Amino acid sequence: MEQHADVIVRPYDPSADWPALWELKAAFERELGGDEGAKATKYEGKLTDAYRDRYRDWVADCAGRDPGCVLVAADDGPVGYLFLLPEALALIWDAAVVNELYLAPAYRGTGLAGELMDAALAHAAEQDLPLPRVVLDVDPNNERAYAFYDGYGFESWAEMVSYGLEDS
Repeated sequence: MEQHADVIVRPYDPSADWPALWELKAAFERELGGDEGAKATKYEGKLTDAYRDRYRDWVADCAGRDPGCVLVAADDGPVGYLFLLPEALALIWDAAVVNELYLAPAYRGTGLAGELMDAALAHAAEQDLPLPRVVLDVDPNNERAYAFYDGYGFESWAEMVSYGLEDS
């Protein structure tokens, strides 16, 4: 496991971090979509300029409401991020919600995901939550992510299902 001693976990800074955060977000979406097929086409297709601008505004709004909710692991610039929804949105799941966690491939296996999660859990513990828990969804085929969350004591709580509106 290669260590990256100069990497720090800190709150997102919109003026300095946005371009790199967008690159990480786009990589996150592409990995969710996979390498080929209809799912890959859908995920790649949503990465438009309009989506980027909307996402930037949403991140800025969330970070403005709750500065510790968007965390970056930064070397010379962001190399990973964790997006915890702001306290004001806790009623969505009656809990703190880890919306996204992503590390650039070169930084995986270094302990940075744990540093991001530790910081997010500490921040969530300070939120006024209806139920004192943190929830997230995870791809059932992502064994590495499952092992990571299992190491923190996350347990299956519910199953998320979806309905494609384009099919209605």
